[in-house]
Amino acid sequence: MKKILFLFAAYALLPVLSTPARADVDRVGAGFILGEPTGVNVKLMLVKGTAIDMAAAWTLSGNNELQLHGDYLYHRYDVFQARKGRVPLFFGFGGRVRFVENADNLVGLRFPVGVGYEFANAPFDVFFELVPILDIAPDSNFDLEAAVGGRFWF
Repeated sequence: MKKILFLFAAYALLPVLSTPARADVDRVGAGFILGEPTGVNVKLMLVKGTAIDMAAAWTLSGNNELQLHGDYLYHRYDVFQARKGRVPLFFGFGGRVRFVENADNLVGLRFPVGVGYEFANAPFDVFFELVPILDIAPDSNFDLEAAVGGRFWF
């Protein structure tokens, strides 16, 4: 299990380590997600419409299991239009670890798809996402998560 957690951590950090440290990394958002799971969220905007999105959250079903996940996201700003602000379509890949009490922890691959709204005159955004998940350890299983959230941008 330690090898799987190490591989997951290396996989999740790969986008961070492969992104050059430049002034293009200009925004950090912190906020919340509500749904499955519910918790706190941080998003780091990178170059050319990419981002790293991470969360520490708890499941609402079951035994309040802690979930840590991270995703590498691509943003398309040309799909939806708004009079004010921007409406990005985002999609990507990532991973999760769910710490299950009295059972084996779950390790899975995430494939988030969502839409957001970035306010034109306020450092705040809201989003909705659907996330198919393929658990790979301890057993293979399919899961689907959905959440809404918001972030304040620094």
